[in-house]
Amino acid sequence: MASLKKTIEMYELDVPFEAYPRLKHYCQALWEINQDLNLTRHTTYELFVTRDLLDTIELSKLIPEGKEVLDIGSGGGVPGLVLSVLRPDLKISLTDSVGKKAAALGEIAEVINANVEIYHCRAEELLEDFRYDYSIARAVGPLRKMGTWFSECWPSLGRLLAVKGPQWLKEKSEADELELLKQVDVRVLTEYEVPGVDWKSVILQLKASN
Repeated sequence: MASLKKTIEMYELDVPFEAYPRLKHYCQALWEINQDLNLTRHTTYELFVTRDLLDTIELSKLIPEGKEVLDIGSGGGVPGLVLSVLRPDLKISLTDSVGKKAAALGEIAEVINANVEIYHCRAEELLEDFRYDYSIARAVGPLRKMGTWFSECWPSLGRLLAVKGPQWLKEKSEADELELLKQVDVRVLTEYEVPGVDWKSVILQLKASN
């Protein structure tokens, strides 16, 4: 198996030199915990780089310096923990409603010395008391569910950046039919190739209408 560094170089991803050791430690810690707790199916450097790291890099390009960011449904730490390694200038909070996953996030964050806040709760509960510049979400649910969860708290989310696959148009149609996004502006910020598959990923921005 190729090393993490060689795999990143193979796909010509732009990763700061100082991030390599922490990303490697992140993978090692995640995969060790994953043996007992199902946090990820991406248990090779190839899958980590072409799925998790690629998505996080594309997100990082869209967030200005020094912003406060909420990672919704952080799971194994993608994209939130990985983003904290790539962008130490950001103030990142991670949230997961499953206690064991939130605890695992804490363990991994300690291993990689990540300066993040971790909350064991649903994002919408946190948003009752906090407001963020940006929120990020990947693989947490379709747009109709997001429209339901966040119906009362879109302004607190700031700009929600959601990583989506080729079904996003279908998801948006479903949400529109149910009038779940009628107070939300939705637009595509970027679209990019994903190695090994025949479709592209997109990052949507969802923001409360003015």
